[in-house]
Amino acid sequence: MARHLTLREGGPEQLVEIGDEVVEILMAEGAVTAARGAVRGQWTIAAASQVGVVRVGDVQVSIKPKVTISRLLFMLGYARNPGYWRDESVLLDGEPDLVEALAHSCTRLTRRALEQGVLKGYRTVDESATVLRGRIRESDQIRRNFGRAIPLEITYDDYTVDVAENQILLAAVLRLLKAPGISADVRALLQRLRLQLGDVSVLRGGQLPRWQASRLNARYVPALRLAEQVLRGRSFEQRRGDLEVSGFLVSMAKVFEDFVCTALMEATPFAHGRSHLQYPAHFDVMGAVPMKPDFVWESGGVPLVVADAKYKLEKPSGYPNADLYQMLSYCTVLGLRDGHLIYAKGEQEPVVHRVVGADVQIHCHALDLEGSRDELMSRFVSIAGTMRGGERSAGVSGAQPSSAGRAAGAIRAVRGLT
Repeated sequence: MARHLTLREGGPEQLVEIGDEVVEILMAEGAVTAARGAVRGQWTIAAASQVGVVRVGDVQVSIKPKVTISRLLFMLGYARNPGYWRDESVLLDGEPDLVEALAHSCTRLTRRALEQGVLKGYRTVDESATVLRGRIRESDQIRRNFGRAIPLEITYDDYTVDVAENQILLAAVLRLLKAPGISADVRALLQRLRLQLGDVSVLRGGQLPRWQASRLNARYVPALRLAEQVLRGRSFEQRRGDLEVSGFLVSMAKVFEDFVCTALMEATPFAHGRSHLQYPAHFDVMGAVPMKPDFVWESGGVPLVVADAKYKLEKPSGYPNADLYQMLSYCTVLGLRDGHLIYAKGEQEPVVHRVVGADVQIHCHALDLEGSRDELMSRFVSIAGTMRGGERSAGVSGAQPSSAGRAAGAIRAVRGLT
């Protein structure tokens, strides 16, 4: 008989009787943290940094996020397509597991996309054939067939359902069918979608095909955005010894980072320049120590704003020192006087740290993820306004610019902003 265990992200530890091998696998997959109890066979376990469902043998562990599932789905969707996602787009009954909620939303959006039929498009096909279709690839014909008339090496455009959009939807459906913790009703809907997409080829490898939103595939776009998020989650199905292991896990830190960076790009009120995610820089002059701030706004190649998203507080007593040291490094290397750390709201209020001996101040912002969508988005506008107020950030005293003339360029760029 299957055993179910429910943990909540950031929730209290639970003392459970569970096999050592099961715990070791759960820890190896990054699903839980654990410590041995006083009695043999007992473990004190808690959720780690990921949410989702993992099944090890007959033990199924569900890890629920701190935020509601609807808000989590909103964050996932907004990070991929800010213009489409709204709270009402992801309303769910009750409080299901993340995997069940993703499967429910994915089936609903995919069925809506396929209501008018499976999308078709042109795809270039190279093949060997006995009948001429399209045009002959002359170099391949000579190289492969040595003057023989048949077979023909041809290239043609095929009008087919086997296009990138359908391949991505099918890949998400197959991924969810392998995930544990999905109800029989939703699984049946997924099977129907799999049959509808039966003429579509299964993707091999980890690279998704490219597609571009257009008038022709507009009805597919919401489903495609969610399908991409499903495929970005970590899914696994393996065997370890006598135990079958399967699961679907999502990193909340990554979800938060993507959401914050996308929202900042939407809210930042600068008139010139552009934003960069994972901005490439180096800590040292030799370039031996790379560093990648989550969000940088630059103009004319000169960084003007730097921000980093931090999902969890490392210490309940306050913001973690390591984050402050990291942001101070970013400000020093980029030649900025202001840095911004953006946290999911905990017990602490927003604060500004002024660094002793350096003309640098680090702003710690807090986001209440449980508030309404409008409140959450308005908070980003407020943070962006604070960033604009820190445009004095050209040339920190004693800082080494990452390129020649950075300080002068920064001053010119700031003066050019509206």
